[in-house]
Amino acid sequence: MKRVILFRNGSGVDGKVVLVTHSMEELLLTASHKLGIHATQLFTPRGGLVDDLKLIRDDDILYVSCGEDFTPLDAGQSSRPPGHVTGATCVSPDGSKNGMQEWVTLNVGGRIFTTTKGTLVAKEPDSMLAKMFSKEPNNLLPSCVDAHGAYLIDRSYTYFEPLLNYLRNGNLILDPGLNPEGVLEEARFFGISSIVPVLESMITESEHNEDEEPLTRRDVVNVLVATTHRSELRFQGVNLRGADLSKLDLRNINFKYADMSQANLTGANLSGCCLERANLSGANLEGAQLLSVRMLCANLEGANLRSCNFEDPAGNRANCEGVNLRGATLEGSMLAGVNLRVATLKNANLKNCDLRAAVLAGADLENCNLSGSDLQEANLRGANLKEAAFELMLTPLHMSQTMTCDL
Repeated sequence: MKRVILFRNGSGVDGKVVLVTHSMEELLLTASHKLGIHATQLFTPRGGLVDDLKLIRDDDILYVSCGEDFTPLDAGQSSRPPGHVTGATCVSPDGSKNGMQEWVTLNVGGRIFTTTKGTLVAKEPDSMLAKMFSKEPNNLLPSCVDAHGAYLIDRSYTYFEPLLNYLRNGNLILDPGLNPEGVLEEARFFGISSIVPVLESMITESEHNEDEEPLTRRDVVNVLVATTHRSELRFQGVNLRGADLSKLDLRNINFKYADMSQANLTGANLSGCCLERANLSGANLEGAQLLSVRMLCANLEGANLRSCNFEDPAGNRANCEGVNLRGATLEGSMLAGVNLRVATLKNANLKNCDLRAAVLAGADLENCNLSGSDLQEANLRGANLKEAAFELMLTPLHMSQTMTCDL
């Protein structure tokens, strides 16, 4: 419901704040009661006749006539301080006027706000707004006024509104989608210092939540669709924890330092990808294509790599040097020629794997199950094979032309 300020025709004092009801007749009846006259006409400050409620805006100043033509303010009255409700004050029960409850109107970035001096002064007495309207001798002079007498402030009304509500009730309430950084900027401009730490904490928490929010399958697919096959695609350091990326074509993407823990990558094509130092712990890569992949020092602890293919027919070897595959399952995977130098494979399941010419020098294979695997020409120099299982091997270990092993 709209609110207007009514003055008696030709007068610039004793304004009355009233609500615009459902018809002109009701508004004129209210004006008659408020001003103690028989109101028949309403005028704008420039003398325009108001005969339709649709012409009235919220916080408009209107002049009430008993039938006579519009009378402009006298020269002496026109010099009074501006503002939509200049001269309108609240009266205490004892009949005295309360100056701190005098109503003032602000035009902030084109939007009208009506409040009291007490609201602007009480909570933040050192703010710019308080200094504009306090009665201190060194206060700031108000800015220019618009055609309706509202004080002009060239700032964003979107971010000013929650600050004004904060001055009214002491609570900061931001509508959904409102950027707290914008409110913080206005709080600093107006000198409302008590709210600054609250907004800074809110922004920090928001940034933390954004950082923690993992990308979804749709996010990844949207990027893939928008990127040409010739463009280099990077998901370096991104959060893909628990994401469903199954059966996606992810070839040649840079996932360095990415968090892909617990992600579903079953049947995905990761050939040529950079997974250096990526976190794939607990991820499911069953049946994934990993040709020429680079996994230096990646963490795949407890991951499922059953039936994965690392063998590139072109002869480009996958580099998994220093990778952590502790407790991982690689059963039935094609690992021919893979570089697993100094990798951690403790308690891993490598049953029935093709490890021909694989480099396992210095690898930790303690308690690793290599039963049924093909280790022909594999390099096991310096590897830890304590309690490793070599049952039903296609090529007996002593015939596989391996280097010296630590048994």
